[in-house]
Amino acid sequence: MRRWGLVFAILALAGCKALGDAFSAHPQVAGSAAGQTLTVSRLAELAGRAKKVPLRPQALTGLTTIYLDYAVFAHELARGRDMADSALVLQANWPNVAQLRWEHYHDQLIAARAKLTRDQTDSAYRAGAIRLFQHILVSVPPSAAPKVEQDKKHQAEGLLRQVEARHGTNFSQVAHRYSEDPGSKSRGGYLGAVGRGRFVPAFDTVAWRLAPGAMSGLVRSPFGFHIIRRPPLEEVRDSFRTELETALAVHFDSVYIDSVASRSDMRVRGGAAALVRQAIQDVAPAVDDGRQLASYRGGAFRVRDLARWLYALDPRDLNIAMASDAQLTEFVRQLAQRELLLREVDSVGVPLTVEDWRGLKTQHDSVLALLENQLAVSPRLLKDSAATESARSDIAMRHVNDYLDRVLVQEKAQFFPVPPFLAMALRPGQGWSVSSAGLAQALERAQAIRAQVDSATRRAGPGLKPAPGPAPAPPVDTAKQKGSR
Repeated sequence: MRRWGLVFAILALAGCKALGDAFSAHPQVAGSAAGQTLTVSRLAELAGRAKKVPLRPQALTGLTTIYLDYAVFAHELARGRDMADSALVLQANWPNVAQLRWEHYHDQLIAARAKLTRDQTDSAYRAGAIRLFQHILVSVPPSAAPKVEQDKKHQAEGLLRQVEARHGTNFSQVAHRYSEDPGSKSRGGYLGAVGRGRFVPAFDTVAWRLAPGAMSGLVRSPFGFHIIRRPPLEEVRDSFRTELETALAVHFDSVYIDSVASRSDMRVRGGAAALVRQAIQDVAPAVDDGRQLASYRGGAFRVRDLARWLYALDPRDLNIAMASDAQLTEFVRQLAQRELLLREVDSVGVPLTVEDWRGLKTQHDSVLALLENQLAVSPRLLKDSAATESARSDIAMRHVNDYLDRVLVQEKAQFFPVPPFLAMALRPGQGWSVSSAGLAQALERAQAIRAQVDSATRRAGPGLKPAPGPAPAPPVDTAKQKGSR
C-alpha cells in the first residue's frame, strides 16, 4: 500500500496547466474544467477531512488536479467520446510509444552494421585485449573462523583435483554443480568478456597470466577460493564473437548518441540546474514555461519539454535534493540528447508494429477499465441512465464526488488517478484551469476543518464503548446477609 504523503507529493506533479488567477475575481472557485467547478468549500472539505492528505499548497494543487482530471474523464464518458481512438492511444501512452519507436530505429542501426567475421573474431581473441574466463568459486564469509576457512579450502582443493584430472574438459560441469557464484554458476562458470582490470586484483592478476586453455591453482580473493580457466578459442569462438558484438553495440550506442548531439551543436545553457530544481519542485507551472535549458541547431530543449519527461520518469529516481549543479546539468544534457534521438526517429518515419499496437491497446484498455471500475460508471450505464449529455455529465460527476469521498475521507476505496499522459490528452478544449487565490483560501479552511476533526477525535478518547445491558450489580456480602437473619 502506498504511503499517502508520498502519493500526494507525486500527484502534485500531475497538474498540467500553469497556476494562474483565472478566477481571481471569484475566489470561491479553486478550479474548473469541462463545465464543472471545484469550489473552495468542496476542496477544503476533501482536504481537511482526509487525514492522510498533508495540508500543504503542493498537496492541494495535486488534489485539485485529481478532481479536475476526473471531471474531464467523466465528461468525455458522458458525451460518448471514443476512448479507443488511435490518436488518443498514442498520446496517452507517449512514453511507451517513444520507447518502442526508438527500439525499432536502434535495431535498424545495429542491423546496418556488419557482423564480425570468423577471422575478425579469431584476431581479437589472439590480440588478447578482451578475454573470456571461467571460474569456480567456493565462497568464504568475510568473518569466517579459521576452521571454516580451512574446510572451505579443502573443499576447493577437491574440486581442483576433479578438473585437473580431466585437464579442464569437465570444468563447465563441475562449475555448474559446485560453484557458489550465482551469477556464473548456471552458465558453467563463464564470465563476460572483459578488458584487464575489471576483476578484483587477486583474481585479475592470475587470470591475465593464463595462456589459452590454461587453468590456475587455488586463488584466494575477498570472495573466497577461485579456480580460474581461460577457455581455448575453439571452445568459445561463437560465444566470444557474441560478447564482442554486444560490447561493440554498447560502444556504438554511446558514440552514436554523442555524435547526434555534436552534429546538432547541442549546448546546455547556464542556470539550467536552478531551473530543473524549480521544475521538479512544482511541475504545474513548468508545462507552459518556454525558457531554454539547452539549445541545438534548429531548436531548443525547454522547461516545458523537461516537464513532459518528468511525467514519464519514476519520481523515486529523481533524487534532486542531493544532486549537484553538475549532475543536474548532465541530467539536462541526457534528456536533450533523447529529444534529438526522437527527432531522428520522426525524420525517418519509424512505424509501430501490429504487436506494438496490440500491447499499447491492451494497456490502454486496462487503464480505462480500471478508471471506470473505480468510478462505478461506464458509457453504457450513462447512456441508459439519461437522455441528454448534460444529465449524463451530472450523473458522472456524482460518481466522481462519491469516489473521492470514499478514497480520501472514508478510506474505503483504492486510489488511482487519471494517468498524466491520458489526462493531458483529454484536457485541450476543456477550460482546464486552477486558481491560486482559491487554493490559498481552501488551504486555510482545510486547516480549520482538520483542527476541528482532530479536536473531536481527542475528545472521543480511545473509542471505548459501554457494554450492552444494565449496569453490573455490586457484589453481595454473604456473611452480612447471614448475620442479619
